[in-house]
Amino acid sequence: VARAHGEARMAMKMRRLHGVGSRRTFARVVAHAAPAWPWASDVYVRRAADAPVVRAKPAVGHASALSVAPMMEYTTTHFRVMCRLMSKYAWLWTEMEVDQTLTHAVEDGTRVDRFLDYPVATAATVLQLGGSSPEILGRATAISAPYGYEEINLNSGCPSPKVAGKGCFGAALMMEPALVAECLAAMAENAPDGTPVSVKCRIGVDDVDGYDDFCRYVETIVAQSPTRRFYVHARKAILAGLSPAENRTVPPLRHDWAYAIARDFPECEFHLNGGLKTLNDVSNALTRGPADGGRIHGVMIGRQAHADPWGLLSAADTEIYGAESNPCPSRRVFLQRYAEYADENIGRFGTTKDGYRVPSVRHMMHPIQNLFHGCANNKLWRRLVDEELQKRAKRPETTVASILDATLVAISDEDLDAPPGAAGVDAFDIDREWDLPRRGAGYLAR
Repeated sequence: VARAHGEARMAMKMRRLHGVGSRRTFARVVAHAAPAWPWASDVYVRRAADAPVVRAKPAVGHASALSVAPMMEYTTTHFRVMCRLMSKYAWLWTEMEVDQTLTHAVEDGTRVDRFLDYPVATAATVLQLGGSSPEILGRATAISAPYGYEEINLNSGCPSPKVAGKGCFGAALMMEPALVAECLAAMAENAPDGTPVSVKCRIGVDDVDGYDDFCRYVETIVAQSPTRRFYVHARKAILAGLSPAENRTVPPLRHDWAYAIARDFPECEFHLNGGLKTLNDVSNALTRGPADGGRIHGVMIGRQAHADPWGLLSAADTEIYGAESNPCPSRRVFLQRYAEYADENIGRFGTTKDGYRVPSVRHMMHPIQNLFHGCANNKLWRRLVDEELQKRAKRPETTVASILDATLVAISDEDLDAPPGAAGVDAFDIDREWDLPRRGAGYLAR
């Protein structure tokens, strides 16, 4: 009863806010949005050798100054489209694709497109591979070649029991730097000419957590492979006793180590990951590190990109890359463009036996569920979306536009039309006292 009364009061509030008797349709919501975005199926195909991708370049700085970290079940193609609509330049990453998944997909005739294809408009994307066999990783890299990824990355930092435990790769690889180097060399040999092969790692694992150990890991890779780009999650990984979520919070952050390793290996590029959440954090990490540390080339942010995508990415092009403007002037424009993409691609891979299209409307709505983070009625909108999906997700006429049409009454015009803006609480302490480790001094990541 209380819920019913609450919903009735909310409905009355919405009518007062938007005019008695009015019901804003999605068509009205996007009436002033920008022209159509090129998401038609003819630009959502494998890149042909005679049709090279023309990639936008940042106005200033390195394109990978800001990376949106790879996250299983989050950084899907649709999530990356959302990110690219908000930022032309941010470095986007796939989910980790297991090498054997790709090789088996080829062997049994499965469409590899489901794992590797992406819209041309989301270029500047890194493919992350997981595995520990140089031969299979090399084959997986070769399979990915026609898709035109900007960079190929080896995961040497995931602490998940399925990956680092049963899978014997991810963070477990940090205990075998020579094997990591062999894997990277095989990947580089099979990558298209000019495509860099990088590695994402922790600063240590279990008891192999001294700064000297970390230096040996980097040193071995540099000596035995062409890789010179490292994405460093500045925590150690604990493979026994901690969940993946706990491994993101319990081991202490050692940003000092990232600057120290950049100092000790100036011929390499190091990108800092861990604990950073805002555009201010990105800017400060790139420009206000310790005076006696090396240069950090980029910053990687993960969960915050899902928790508050608009707050992180909508102003990234002007704040980080020095562009004159941002791609989407408002959430209203963003939704119009995203709905065009989503509705063009719903059901692209057919329909399941129980009647769901692949990808489904729910798949398409998932990336934007936190678009209104921090706005009034955010929770109400999410509940309305869930109710609409439960009622009509299987209906062939259901589209993302129709779901938005039925639910955006909960969101005010003020929030829909608010300009891009950075949000969040800064985590990078510019006034901290740095304690950079040095080789031979016995520093531990504990």
